[in-house]
Amino acid sequence: MAQVSINSDLGEWGFSADAGERARLLQSPCVEPDPKSEGEASPESLSRGTTSTFGAIFIVVNACLGAGLLNFPAAFSTAGGVAAGISLQMGMLVFIISGLVILAYCSQASNERTYQEVVWAVCGRLTGVLCEVTIAIYTFGTCIAFLIIIGDQQDKIIAVLTKEPEGASGSPWYTDRKFTISLTAFLFILPLSIPREIGFQKYASFLSVVGTWYVTAIVIIKYIWPDKEMTPGDILTRPASWMAVFNAMPTICFGFQCHVSSVPIFNSMRQPEVKTWGGVVTAAMVIALAVYMGTGVCGFLTFGASVDPDVLLSYPSNDVAVAVARAFIILSVLTSYSILHFCGRAVVEGLWLRYQEMPVEEDVGREQRRRVLQTVVWFLLTLLLALFIPDIGKVIAVIGGLAACFIFVFPGLCLIQAKLSEMEEVKPASWWALVSYGVLLVTLGAFIFGQTTASAMFVDLWA
Repeated sequence: MAQVSINSDLGEWGFSADAGERARLLQSPCVEPDPKSEGEASPESLSRGTTSTFGAIFIVVNACLGAGLLNFPAAFSTAGGVAAGISLQMGMLVFIISGLVILAYCSQASNERTYQEVVWAVCGRLTGVLCEVTIAIYTFGTCIAFLIIIGDQQDKIIAVLTKEPEGASGSPWYTDRKFTISLTAFLFILPLSIPREIGFQKYASFLSVVGTWYVTAIVIIKYIWPDKEMTPGDILTRPASWMAVFNAMPTICFGFQCHVSSVPIFNSMRQPEVKTWGGVVTAAMVIALAVYMGTGVCGFLTFGASVDPDVLLSYPSNDVAVAVARAFIILSVLTSYSILHFCGRAVVEGLWLRYQEMPVEEDVGREQRRRVLQTVVWFLLTLLLALFIPDIGKVIAVIGGLAACFIFVFPGLCLIQAKLSEMEEVKPASWWALVSYGVLLVTLGAFIFGQTTASAMFVDLWA
């Protein structure tokens, strides 16, 4: 493969040349013994991964599936019914898969092994910094959503244990939502977030994947054999407007966003070839589509337009099978919070080190103190916001708009820059088509972000 001409001037913006690499070495649970230097990186010099093709499919599915599936029934309701929801998912899946393939192509061409490093190398430092800031904001917002989900599920479980309806006046102080979220966060999330490495969570992560499939199975079973007390609202058959369809896009983006973790997964393969990767992500996205579509269709048809933004909240509190699903979701987000925080903390660390231009010895000496401070500040801010933003739908709208940037905008910019770098060479016949497709991706992502995220931030959250 011809090498893409990338922006490699390390003197711009006043950043230290190796600060980003030092941040990766300080934060990554799986690192190389020595940082690569300019001119050393090549396909032969990079160590081969050990992940098989089928293993890569499973990892991508694992990265894609998560608590976001709880919002798909509401997304179908927003889109205007089953036909509109399925059509929207199928249409967006084409762009989602192409974005994953573009990232693999740019990773191989630039010899970079993480999402932000690929954007940094291909698009330049300004876009690279913007990408890192976006990742930090996205992971921060997702952590808030996870805390809200914990509170939602605990409310239902506590209502069964105390045999009182949720939110009933005169309930004991220890059943108050703010107290239960805070207690769970301090006992479990904060200790899991402080360690430097997260490899120890692989077993809990496996359980969270099992829990995701269990939730989907419960939603489907409850649709086929519904409880007598569950009565659906209006079953919409068409969108109320085109804007309603677009308003469902952030949820789909949030659910299918695995692009940030896709670059390391691609480079962990035994044969990291773009063609093989295309088959991997196509198979993985079809599996994820089946899970999300099953949850979305059955959840929407069970409750209709009255479905809650978190579908599990629509089920009765005393349903044992659903209570198990709620417990699985709590377990899933407990581990997912610390993983997302780890990614956000690594980005913040990289930005800080580049800005400070610290000697590497000083970085290592102060790493633990800085990591604890970053973790505590991150944890407290997300907890406070989660306590006072109880509606998960509004948070999903914001982070779904940011997810659109990772799915559409940055891959589109990488494709455009990669093709523009070939202008001095002989242009292939597909040159203009690829550049035009990159422009389409950027435009679509910018529209989703601008239309949905800005509305949620400046209207809904402060209403």
